[in-house]
Amino acid sequence: MTAEQAVGPIDGSGTGRARCVLAPNPGMMTLDGTNTWLIAEPGSATVIVVDPGPDDVGHLERVRAAVAERDQRVAVIVLTHRHLDHSAGAPRLAELTGAPVRAVDPAQRLGPLGLSAGDVLTDGGCELRVIETPGHTSDSVSLHIPADDAVLTGDTVLGRGTAVIADDGSLADYLESLHRLRLLADQTGLRALLPGHGPLLADPAGVLDFYLAHRAERLDEVRAALAAGDRTPAEIVPRVYAAVDRGLWPFAESSVRAQLRYLADRGELPPGVSW
Repeated sequence: MTAEQAVGPIDGSGTGRARCVLAPNPGMMTLDGTNTWLIAEPGSATVIVVDPGPDDVGHLERVRAAVAERDQRVAVIVLTHRHLDHSAGAPRLAELTGAPVRAVDPAQRLGPLGLSAGDVLTDGGCELRVIETPGHTSDSVSLHIPADDAVLTGDTVLGRGTAVIADDGSLADYLESLHRLRLLADQTGLRALLPGHGPLLADPAGVLDFYLAHRAERLDEVRAALAAGDRTPAEIVPRVYAAVDRGLWPFAESSVRAQLRYLADRGELPPGVSW
């Protein structure tokens, strides 16, 4: 099993209660673009918008049109995390729709309500359960739609490839988050992961097993690099990420720093290592 699955259309994809509106911001880190998700019970008059994406007027108007074509209105805007490719459009969409913005990070909120693990949002007519999944960033959450056996993963799990641990993230937290989602897959029979970038993933348990195995392999590769004498992320990345596009190496350095912090916390670093 790998995290790569056959890629179908992304824009317009989803489940019975989730529809994707793909933002036009493709790139090395955003893949095909940011997935904005519209969450609503069939027939509901209201919609939850998850991750409005970049501050792109054309995209935000598409989101608004997709809501209006079903005679719905946006009740609330929710952010999976603070990164601008997910959050920058939120203030403008809030202005266009009058909807509040809920987020873990207080700096991203518009309105009185934040977002915490265990919160249940029903603004779209169905349950949307907040799951704490920090690691990619310190404020990352995932959103469980029990009625669809689906989870919106933000950047915790991507539709292709694997996620980077940002400088404000934590590998220890990330591994715990992956285990939390893996347990949920077993407990609830998850049928789909709806990522922040890339296509829907139809084998949640298999994808999460791949992610966990991949992280364990990367840690072993970093340990081997340290044993070979490498002492900085700039030295480790060419050895561990040799097969990765060099344009992604600066981002790989962020992940290596997270791996070194993880090993340092466990007393595994040899003398002279810096990050």
